[in-house]
Amino acid sequence: MSWQPNQESLGTLATCLRDSLSGFNQTAQKQAEIMLTQAKASPDINNYLAFIFSSAVPAPGTPVQPSEWHVVRSAAAIMLKNNIKSNLKGIPEPSLQLVKMAIPLGIQDTNSQIRSFAGNLATEIVRCGGLYSWPELLEILLKMISNEGNQYSNEAQEGAMAAMAKICEDNTKVLEREQNGQRPLNILLPKFIEATKSPLPKVRALALKAINEFTPRKNQAMLNVIDNLLQHLFYLSDDQYPDVRREVCRAFVRLVETRPDKLLPHIQGLVDYILTQQKSDDEELATEAAEFWLAVGEHDNLWQALDPYLGKIIPVLLECMVYSPEDIAILGGASDDEDEEDREEDIKPKFAKKNLKRGAAGAEEGENQEGNGYEKMAEEGLEEGEIDDEDEDDDGDENPDEKWTLRKCSAAALDVFAGDFGGKVFTSILPYLQTNLKHEDWPRREAAVLALGAVADGCMAVVVPHLPELVPYLISLLEDPEPVVRIITCWTLSRYSSWAASLGDGNQKHSYFEPLMEGILRRMLDKNKKVQEAGASAMATLEEKAGKQLEPYCGPIIQQFVMCFSKYKDKNRWVLYDCVQTLAEHIGPVLARPELSGQLMPTIIDRWQRVSDQSREMFPLLECLSYIAMALGDAFTPYAEPIFNRCVNIIHQNLEQSMHAKTNANFEQPDKDFLVTSLDLLSAIIQALDNAKAAELVTRSQPAFFELLSFCMEDPSDEVQQSAYALVGDCSKYVPEQLRPFIHKIFTILVKKLDLDDILDEEIDSSFSVVNNACWSAGEVAMQFKEEMAPFVPELLRRFVEIISNPGVPAGVVENAAIALGRLGLFHAEIIAPHLSKFAHEFLTVMDEVDTSEEKATAFRGFCNVVAQNPQSIENVLLAFFSSIARYQDLKLRNPIKQELHEAFLSVLKIYQQLIPGFGDFLGKLPPQDQQALKTTYGL
Repeated sequence: MSWQPNQESLGTLATCLRDSLSGFNQTAQKQAEIMLTQAKASPDINNYLAFIFSSAVPAPGTPVQPSEWHVVRSAAAIMLKNNIKSNLKGIPEPSLQLVKMAIPLGIQDTNSQIRSFAGNLATEIVRCGGLYSWPELLEILLKMISNEGNQYSNEAQEGAMAAMAKICEDNTKVLEREQNGQRPLNILLPKFIEATKSPLPKVRALALKAINEFTPRKNQAMLNVIDNLLQHLFYLSDDQYPDVRREVCRAFVRLVETRPDKLLPHIQGLVDYILTQQKSDDEELATEAAEFWLAVGEHDNLWQALDPYLGKIIPVLLECMVYSPEDIAILGGASDDEDEEDREEDIKPKFAKKNLKRGAAGAEEGENQEGNGYEKMAEEGLEEGEIDDEDEDDDGDENPDEKWTLRKCSAAALDVFAGDFGGKVFTSILPYLQTNLKHEDWPRREAAVLALGAVADGCMAVVVPHLPELVPYLISLLEDPEPVVRIITCWTLSRYSSWAASLGDGNQKHSYFEPLMEGILRRMLDKNKKVQEAGASAMATLEEKAGKQLEPYCGPIIQQFVMCFSKYKDKNRWVLYDCVQTLAEHIGPVLARPELSGQLMPTIIDRWQRVSDQSREMFPLLECLSYIAMALGDAFTPYAEPIFNRCVNIIHQNLEQSMHAKTNANFEQPDKDFLVTSLDLLSAIIQALDNAKAAELVTRSQPAFFELLSFCMEDPSDEVQQSAYALVGDCSKYVPEQLRPFIHKIFTILVKKLDLDDILDEEIDSSFSVVNNACWSAGEVAMQFKEEMAPFVPELLRRFVEIISNPGVPAGVVENAAIALGRLGLFHAEIIAPHLSKFAHEFLTVMDEVDTSEEKATAFRGFCNVVAQNPQSIENVLLAFFSSIARYQDLKLRNPIKQELHEAFLSVLKIYQQLIPGFGDFLGKLPPQDQQALKTTYGL
C-alpha cells in the first residue's frame, strides 16, 4: 500500500478496537466505544481499519500483544463493514481502493474467521454499491478458486469460494441479469461445477452451496448446465465429506420443483440414496435428505413416482421420528415448573399477525394455521464470523422441540404422504402403532402418538373406525408421567377433534367429545409449562374445528381460561390470548351473553391495565381484543373509549419515535407491530359499535384521528399500510361523515398506492397486500361518497384497468380492483363509458370468478350503467356479458340491492334488444341453459 499509517494513531486505534470487544472491563469498553465513535470523523479511518484487518501480525511498536491481535483485526472488520453499510458512497475513492486491496489479503488469511470477515466485507460492498461497483472482484475470486498456477494456498481457495457463495446468496438476480450483453451467471455456473472437482472438501461443499442458490430458479444459465450438473451430483453423492453430501441432497430437493423431468428417470436410485443419507449419524445431513420426501410429496406430478417405494420409505420415517438419545437426555423427566418465571430469552420475539387482507365480500381473508408438532421455523442465521450476544449464556443444550429437526421433518413427510396416498399410509403404519402406542419406553410411545397425529388429515376416513378405541387411550395418555408424551398427545387429539365434534349422537358426544375437550382443558393447567402451552395450542385448534358446537360448553371453557390467566407466565399467556380470540371468532355474538362476557372481560381488562404501552405483550393483547370487540358488537361499548384512546396514543407515540429516529441516530426505530395491532383494534371497534358511538370516538380523538391515519398510510412498512388502508375502508362504511373533511387528502395518498410500478420484486407479496386493501377501500369509499369522487375517477380508472389487465397480479387483488371499478360506474358512468372497450373483457372474466356478494352485485350494477352509456363498444364480448347475466344467481342477496341489480340487467338487455336486428337469433348463439335463464328471468 502506498498509504502508510501514523504509528501513534495506529496504536491508539488498535487499543480501542481491542477494548471495544472486552467483556471483562466495562469501563475500558465504554471508553473505547466513545473514542471509536469520534474516530469515525477522521477521513483516514477506513484506511487504518483496512490496514489493521489485512495485517497478519501487529506492526512493530503497536501496544497490543500478538495473542490479542486477532481480536483487534476482528473488531476492525466489524467496524469497517458497518462503515460500508452505513455510508459506502461517503468513503473517499482512495480509501475504498485500499479496502478493496485489503479484502483479497483477508480472503487468503490462515485464520478461518478472518477469511469469513473478508467475505462479508466483499459481499457488503457488492450489496451496497452493486456488482459493477467492483467489476474485478469476481475475476479475482475465480482465479483463487481455480488455482491454475498452484500459487494459492488451500486457505485462499476456501476463502475465495466462501466469499463467492455469499455473493451468490445476496445477488442472485443481479448475477442472472444481462449487463453489457453478458450474464455473469453464464460464466460462473460452469466454473462452480468445475470447482466441485476440487481436492479440498470445503471448496467442493461451498461450490455446491453457490450452485444451490440458483437450482430453484428457472434461468437460462441453469438450463444450459443442468445435464453436466446432474452428472457431477451423482458423482459427488458418495463423497466422504458430509457437508458435500448435504449440499448434494439440497440440490436434489431444489431440482424437484424446477426440473422434475430430469429426476424422474433416476427416481429408484434417488430413493435408495436419500434413505441412506437419512440414516446418517450427521443430523443436518439426515434432515436435508428427509426434506426430499417433503418436496416430492408436495409436487403435483412427481409424488406418484414414490408409490412403489412406500414400503421402504415409511419405516425409515417412523424410525427417524423417535427422539435421539441426546434429545432424550435433554427432554426426559422434565420437572414441574409452573411457578418458575420465564427467562427473557425463553420468550422468542413474536410478530403481530399481518392484518388480514380484505376480500371481495368485505370479509377478512386469511389462513387458519393449525398448530402442529413439526412446524418448520424460519431461522435467520448470523453470517459466519459474526458474534451472537445471546449465545454467551447458551450451555449448548438447545431444546430439540424449538428447532427444525430430522424428527419433525420425517413427521411432516409422513403427513404429506398421508395426503397423497391416503389409507395406504395408515395401513402401512398400523403394525407400528399397535407395537409402540403402549410401549414401556416413553420415546417409542411418544413417536407412535406423533405418527398417529401426522396421518390425521390425510387418512381420516380409514382411521375413523379405530377412533372409538384410540381416542379414549389417547385421553388416558394426557395423564402420562412423562411431560413430552402429554405434549404430543395434546397435539394429536386436536388433530382428531373435528371427528369428535361432528358426532351427532348425544351419547357419543358424551363418550368422546366431552372427555377429549375436558382432557385438553385440564392440561392447560398442567404443572409443566410446556404441557400448558401444548394444551392451549390444542384448545385453539379444537375451537377452530368444533366452531359453534362449543356454545353449550362456553361457560366452563371461559372459566378455565380465567384460571389460566391467573397462573400463566409470560410465554404461555401469548398462546392463551390466541385461545380467547379463536373462541370469540367462532362463537361470535354468543360471547356477549352477560354470564360469559361477565367472566371474561374483567380478566382481559385487568391485563390491559397491567401491560405497559412498550410491552411486547401488547401485540397479542390488542389482537385478542380485536376479536372480542367484533364478537361482542355494541356490548363492547363499556370498554371502548379508554381502549380506543390508548390505541390512538400508541400510534401517535410510535409515529413520533419514527420521526425522531430518522433525524437522530441515537433513537432506535420503534417496533411497527404496535402500529399494526393498534390500527386493527381501531378497525374492530369502529365495526363493532353502534355507528353514532363510533363516530363520537373518532370525533373526540386527540391527536386528530385521520391525521394519524394519513401518516400510517405512508409509513415505510407494508404491514402498517395494509392495516391503515383497511381502516380507511371501514371508516367510509361506518363513520363517513367524520371521514368526509379528510377524503381529498386521504385519496390523494391512496391513488398513488395503486401504481404497480412502485412494487419492488423483493417485497412483492407484502406490497400486493397493501394494493389489495387500497382497492377494497377505494370501492367502499366510492359507495359512500358517490359524486364527490369525480376528481379522482380518471386516475382510479387508469390504475384499476392496469391492475385487472396484468396477469402477474394476484387474483384477490384483481377481484377487488374489478369490484371497485364497477362501483365507480354507479355514479360516474359518463366519465368511464368512453374507455369501456379497454377493460370490458377483463372485467367480465374477473367477475365470473368472484363469489356472489353485495359487493359483486353493486359492481355489476355500476358496469351496467357504463354499458348503457356506450353499448356499441363491447360488441366483441357481448355474448360473454349475456352469459354473465344469465348465470348470475345469489339467493342470499337482499332487497333493495337484489331488485336494483335485476332492473339494471333488464335495462341493458332491452337496450340491446332495440339495437340488434334479429335479437332472438343473436341470443341463439348462447348455450341453451343461458338462453333458458334469460327467457325465464327476464322474459326474453
